[in-house]
Parts: sequence; structure tokens; C-alpha cells
Amino acid sequence: MHPSSSLSGLTEAKPGAYGFLTDATLCIGCKACEVACKHWNQLPAEPSTFTGFSYDNTVDLGATTWRHVAFIEQSAPPPAVATPAGLGNPVSWLMVSDVCKHCVHAGCLEACPTGAIVRTEFGSVYIRQDVCNGCGYCIPACPFGVPALGLADSTAHKCTLCYDRLGAGLEPACAQSCPTDSIQFGLVEELAPRAAARVATLQAQGVAGAHVYGDRATGGTNGIGGLNALFVLTAPPETYNLPANPTLPADKVRPAFVSTALAAIGLALAGVIALRQPR
Repeated sequence: MHPSSSLSGLTEAKPGAYGFLTDATLCIGCKACEVACKHWNQLPAEPSTFTGFSYDNTVDLGATTWRHVAFIEQSAPPPAVATPAGLGNPVSWLMVSDVCKHCVHAGCLEACPTGAIVRTEFGSVYIRQDVCNGCGYCIPACPFGVPALGLADSTAHKCTLCYDRLGAGLEPACAQSCPTDSIQFGLVEELAPRAAARVATLQAQGVAGAHVYGDRATGGTNGIGGLNALFVLTAPPETYNLPANPTLPADKVRPAFVSTALAAIGLALAGVIALRQPR
């Protein structure tokens, strides 16, 4: 069976599209992907300041952070042995490396008025810096809050899927640097069944909350058609600051447009009827 045949109903990803599979259960929070991404793309380091977000100094994706390892601090289950007084409550962490989702139907691409955002031959969503005018329309159009305007040049930036490396036959820097293979790169038609198989294994091991994020059921919903960056998660998406049912802005505007148009037609008809009434 060709891998793409197993994608029926899961994603509308085109055959030949490349993307990521990020397995949160394998992430150790080393941030090697962040460092590799910044090094290859010559992005500045974040200041070493206390952010108040556990061990996370980058906090979120941004114009100069295209891979972000999130540390989600949680209260750990009660230990078998009581915690000694003064040590506080035990905690645990969920970790995942977030990135641009390179959506099958991308809101940022639809919203761009200059044609700066394009779909590449690798299926990725790419911002052409020489065309971007910094209007910022792509920012609210992304249901994941990924693109951001750079402070230095006022143009939009995000993950490029290492377009220059792909052209040279190399995998993205983040995937190459990941020591645990938490970040896997390849054809989406091969990554999707691999993600499903991984979830099945985790569930068989008792991880009931394991699921794929990025198919048409979760993460790639409401017109997005699926994501070219898939995730294996063990907690609800909102725990990882990911929307479970993201929606393209056009889908939100369409009902309002239709109701406004119908109201205008109704007013026009009422006006015509009023004018035709005998006086």
C-alpha cells in the first residue's frame, strides 16, 4: 500500500509535501533544535533574563525564534513516600518543540496582499523577505500565532522549513540536531502513519491521552485541511498552548458577511415596498 493511501480522511496534504513529526514523549528539553535553528539561520540569541516561565527563556515562537521548546510545569501525582516538609509540592514537566505548522490551507498565505507568502515546491509555507511590506495581515490570519514582525526590519518572519538546506538535499537543522529523534523530518504521507503507529504503541502501554495533533480531527480543523507539522502529544492540545479546533479567519468572517448581505437585501426590499405603497 502506498503511504499516501493511508491518509484518507486524516489530512489533505498533497503527495510530495515535506514536514515534521514532533514526538513530545521523546523531547528532553535540551533545546538543541532552538540553537541549531538560530545558528543556521543567523538569528540572534534571546537575552538571558528571568522570564518567570520555568526554564524557558524564549517563551514563545517569534520573529527571531522559529523553534521553541516549551516547558509545561505541572503538579506531579502524589508520591508513594510523603514529601519532606519544606520541599514543596512535587512537579513534573511536559516538553515539546513547537514550530510553524506549514498548514495545508494556510491563513497567512490567504491574507497576504503582496504575494510575499508562497507555497514552495516542498509543500512548505515561505515568506519572501524581498516582497513582504510589513503590513502584518498574516499575523492575525494565523490561528497558531506563528508569524511575527521583526523589530529590525519590520517584515514578517517564521520557520522556512530550512528551504535553503532542502534545496541542497539536507534536512532542516532542527531535525538534524535533535539527539532523541523527537523531531523527525520527511514526507507528510510517511510521517502521518508513523505518528498514528506511535500513538497506538503509547496507548497500548497505558498512555490513554496519547493522540496525533495536526490531522483534520485535531489541530488541522475547520478548513485548514491538516498540518504539515504533526505532533504526538499526551495531554490536551491546550496544555501545550495549541488550539484543539483552530479556524481559518475566512471561515469566521463568512457567516458575518452572509448575515450582513442578507440584512442589506432585506432593507433594500423594505425600502422598495415602502416606496410602492399608495399615498
